[in-house]
Amino acid sequence: MVILLTVTFVIGYMAIAAENLININKAATALITGVLCWTIYISNSSDKHHVAEQLTDNLGELSGILFFLMGAMTIVELIDAHCGFDIITRRITQTDKRKLLWIISLITFFLSPLLDNLTTTIVMISLLRKLVKEPKERLFFAGMIVIAANVGGAWSPIGDVTTTMLWIGNQITAGNIVKQLILPSLACLLTPLIILSIRLKGRIERPVMDADSNASLVSKRQQYIVFFAGVIVLISVPVFKSVTHLPPYMGILIGLGILWIITEIIHGKKNEEDKHILSVAYALQKIDTPSILFFLGILISIAALQVTGVLSALAVWMNATLPNDKIIVISMGLLSSIVDNVPLVAASQGMYSLNQYPTDHYFWEFLAYCTGTGGSVLIIGSAAGIAAMGIEKISFFWYIKHISLLALLGYFAGIGVYLLQYYISS
Repeated sequence: MVILLTVTFVIGYMAIAAENLININKAATALITGVLCWTIYISNSSDKHHVAEQLTDNLGELSGILFFLMGAMTIVELIDAHCGFDIITRRITQTDKRKLLWIISLITFFLSPLLDNLTTTIVMISLLRKLVKEPKERLFFAGMIVIAANVGGAWSPIGDVTTTMLWIGNQITAGNIVKQLILPSLACLLTPLIILSIRLKGRIERPVMDADSNASLVSKRQQYIVFFAGVIVLISVPVFKSVTHLPPYMGILIGLGILWIITEIIHGKKNEEDKHILSVAYALQKIDTPSILFFLGILISIAALQVTGVLSALAVWMNATLPNDKIIVISMGLLSSIVDNVPLVAASQGMYSLNQYPTDHYFWEFLAYCTGTGGSVLIIGSAAGIAAMGIEKISFFWYIKHISLLALLGYFAGIGVYLLQYYISS
């Protein structure tokens, strides 16, 4: 069963990677792969009821990610419908490719720790579409947004799911993870940023607003209200989680509800046609549903590998085969570009106790960095990458050709800085 399950996942993974060659949407492939993985598992199990319960439990966790993604996308679409991003784009007047790349990357790097890498990617790529007209040129900026969002999330306890898991599990503390990982994360960002800056030349062309833009339907006051309300909602999600201890999707859902009420009130006197274009209901129709379904397929596929023990067995094998814990963590980081970093970190938390590696031990810090940034090496190695892939239609092989090596160089540059920092302080 394990061999058949692994082969099915690998074939599905290859089909997703070859989307442009086989002309089959990656969402369809991901959904089929996910269902087949669970079908293989339940067909080879004597306790069908237990497998069904495992699927239900996993779907409960995965649906939280999907609802979060849907809520964040809807808020971004609502801000966009009210021309809210114009408030920022009017202030970013830079058209030089290199300088704009630095501006976008640094904003992403410092925004991701406040929001999280997924939300930041959605927001920044939506902003990017207002700044760069040519889709092919946008791809390089989008690739750097993925790297910057993942790197930015790695040094914050709320910036990435894995750092949050380690924080909640008492493996790391908030202040220490910021102090220990800020410099390695910065090195991980600056390395690909400098290299790509050398390659990019010329100026970008800004998109021209369409004549039928919603700008004529929205006053400046309404534009500012929706923009700042949306930003406050997104920034408040980590705060909501910390205060209530409810999962992040609950914060995004209550925020969406509040924003819904605000838009209903400020557009209450408009005619139905204009009100509909500016409504949450219309924004929900515009979000990229295939990307959400792609996300679902990928996550349930990985969940099947997790519950059948494939990922745990892989972690145990690495522990027995590789020479030391540093090599193990580096390998886990690279592995997280293929499979989700969440089950890898969860497996590590189960394998290594706090007695072996106490709170704020270098092992946990190093694990947070590697699993948080290693996913950037492949486009489907992180939630941020999957979101960018869906929104900007980034090809798997385009990313490998143009971005993967940059991400890999940044990954090892950050490792070098972290280890140097560790050996100096110890």
